[in-house]
Amino acid sequence: MKITKDLYQGSLALLTDFYQLTMAYAYWKSGKAEEEAVFNLFFRKNPFQGGYTVAAGLDYIIDFCKNFRFDKEDLDYLGNMKNTDGNPTFEPDFIAYLKIMEFSCDIEAVEEGTVVFPHMPLVKVKGPLLQCQLLETPLLNIINFQTLIATKASRISYAAQGDPVLEFGLRRAQGIDGALAASRASFIGGCSFTSNVMAGKLFGIPVSGTHAHSWIMSFSSELEAFKAYADAFPDKCIFLVDTYDTINGVKNAIEVGKLLREKEKEMVGIRIDSGDLAYYSNIAREMMDEAGFPNAKIVASNDLDEQIITSLKIQEASIDIWGVGTKLVTAYDQPALGAVYKLSAIKNRAGEWEPKVKVSQQSIKINIPGIHNTVRFSKNGKAIADMIYLQGQEMTESQFTIIDPVDPTKRKKINTLGLDKEYLLKPIFKKGQKVYESPDIHQIKKNAERNLNQFDKAHKRFVNPHIYPVGLELSLFELRTQLVFKMKDYDRE
Repeated sequence: MKITKDLYQGSLALLTDFYQLTMAYAYWKSGKAEEEAVFNLFFRKNPFQGGYTVAAGLDYIIDFCKNFRFDKEDLDYLGNMKNTDGNPTFEPDFIAYLKIMEFSCDIEAVEEGTVVFPHMPLVKVKGPLLQCQLLETPLLNIINFQTLIATKASRISYAAQGDPVLEFGLRRAQGIDGALAASRASFIGGCSFTSNVMAGKLFGIPVSGTHAHSWIMSFSSELEAFKAYADAFPDKCIFLVDTYDTINGVKNAIEVGKLLREKEKEMVGIRIDSGDLAYYSNIAREMMDEAGFPNAKIVASNDLDEQIITSLKIQEASIDIWGVGTKLVTAYDQPALGAVYKLSAIKNRAGEWEPKVKVSQQSIKINIPGIHNTVRFSKNGKAIADMIYLQGQEMTESQFTIIDPVDPTKRKKINTLGLDKEYLLKPIFKKGQKVYESPDIHQIKKNAERNLNQFDKAHKRFVNPHIYPVGLELSLFELRTQLVFKMKDYDRE
């Protein structure tokens, strides 16, 4: 996949916040540019007041990092920047440094489709401090949005209880980038099709769609429009029946369905886009069954989301396929995930790694120091708990204590005998070279399905979901506590 090649011309290195460049310049100026550092990308709360999150966006990160460079136009732009006093913002030698800089970071990340939780690292970046800093904004931009949409799609697909979900939010998405990324993330999260043809071409997502009300309105009658559409697509006829009167529209669809059978073709179904979807779908089902079309599908759309789909399921609506647009691709009820990117360790002049912690009055904003990973314990294919631990720590013990990162009174002991372990961060880049074999989007989608099946329904319910246990291993918790007290003492000196 070559997203930047297909959608953009030139470098994307300036797709960043200005303060990343001012920090990069200051690192260079102070001789710290090449110091080794570790940053972690993570989020603090599950979106949509839910019990889990689905990771997405890694392929975009891979593509971005493979093409990470400053081209001549970027460097000319930066070189011509002026301070308020009229002097150049950046020295020529710094511009020259950026010109020859080559991406050389190590990156580890959870695979797309992995179910993840607050505070665990989704992406870990290790390398020259200046490069790590410059990656902050683009990585957050990619992960925040795609992870949010993949999670929303997962919730909608879960509400649909196995029925196909068609994503058709292109016209309501936030621009071209938002539409493409949303289509991709929606498929990963559980949607079966997209209406976005470019997403189909770029990512290999199955595309689907029928016709709009304008097709019906362009003919003198609805029946004539249905007949014309059946002539054009005799094998893919789904008729939109609510342009004028839904019940009459179903009758017209049935009439054309019978004409198709005379040609040894079969009507696929109908779509209802307005009104009482439970009522009209049940009436339509009865009408089509009585007319001899029990296999004809009923597609429903009209500002659907997981809550409305759940309600329609409770009402036993006769809906087979769900068309979801605006509330999916815009993450309508929560427009941002809120992932952050924090320094967790830096190598000192003696070559030793020093853990770093950000202290806050809010315990939820205290980051996890050191170089760490997450291990998922499971038994018989069911996830039991996730432990965030210091990387390099021996995992030979048979019992661990994990402590909630925000509330230290919440603790859980894990006896690992008989449990399976999965280490969630996977190597993606080594010294700037890609070492990860990216699966195709259909494999990623299956990975998401496999991941979700590891978790109990209690974690997936929409109202007051049961909290899945994720915690810091005891020694990591103690390290963080010591560093917090140390920094608070330092602050008082």
